[in-house]
Amino acid sequence: MTVVLCVLLALAAGGAACVVWADRGGPPWARVVARITLALGSLAGKAARNRRRGLNRGGGGADGDD
Repeated sequence: MTVVLCVLLALAAGGAACVVWADRGGPPWARVVARITLALGSLAGKAARNRRRGLNRGGGGADGDD
């Protein structure tokens, strides 16, 4: 489990570095990685907002009503 978390952290850090590098005019592959990173971040943000608003109908509530 720790290895998976370390890999995910490395991917996130690499994606963030590519976003900065692409903003400064980096190579085309860095721009592609930056677009992917920003899209995944946007999806994660939307999922978090939906979860907070209760739009995620997945169940598993603490009070058992779901």
